[in-house]
Amino acid sequence: QVQLVESGGGLVQAGGSLRLSCAASGSILSINTMGWYRQAPGKQRELVATETSGGTINYGDSVKGRFTMSRDSTKKMALLQMNGLKPEDTAVYYCNTDTILFNDPQLGVRKAVNYWGQGTQVTVSS
Repeated sequence: QVQLVESGGGLVQAGGSLRLSCAASGSILSINTMGWYRQAPGKQRELVATETSGGTINYGDSVKGRFTMSRDSTKKMALLQMNGLKPEDTAVYYCNTDTILFNDPQLGVRKAVNYWGQGTQVTVSS
C-alpha cells in the first residue's frame, strides 16, 4: 500500500516559521507532481505549492515569497518551509500527488491518481 504521511505542523506565533514534511512510503516506482494544499475551517481547499518531478514549482499567490517547497533527491519526500507565518495561514495542510506508480505484490504495477495524505494542522496565533 502507498501512504503519504505529513508531519511538522503545530502552533506558532505570527511571524514565526514551520517546516512541513511529506513522506511517501510503499513500493513506489515513481511520483510525478507532489503538492501542498490547505483548508481552513469553512473555506475551500486551496493550492499552496506544487513541484513536478522535473523541478518546476508553482506557488499559490497568498504564499509567494514566504513559503518554499522542495523535494529530496528520491522525489519521494516533499518539504514546505513556511516563513513569515500569518494568522490567515492557519489551516490543515495536505500533501498530494497527482500520479504514483507503485508495485502491488499481487497485481503488479499500479497507478494511484490524486492521492492525499491525512493532513497536519498548522495554527498561527496573532
